[in-house]
Amino acid sequence: MALMITDDCINCDVCEPECPNDAISMGLEIYEIDPHKCTECVGHFEEPTCAVLCPVACIPLNPAWRESREELQAKYERLTAAKAGT
Repeated sequence: MALMITDDCINCDVCEPECPNDAISMGLEIYEIDPHKCTECVGHFEEPTCAVLCPVACIPLNPAWRESREELQAKYERLTAAKAGT
């Protein structure tokens, strides 16, 4: 699963710079997570850093975006290879 940011977001700016995949960006009103880039930090960290650092705990799993750990690892590998190619 990818993560998502709920309406409880207070725009504290803590999550965005911590995302190793650049999956977090400012939306119209609150930060948003691009599920195509979110690996839940698989390949980078033991836990999703954005969720760990969020002061209002507004970054749960996105139930509409289900992925296994293996799928998240494969996504991490694709994203890492694409970054290295640039």
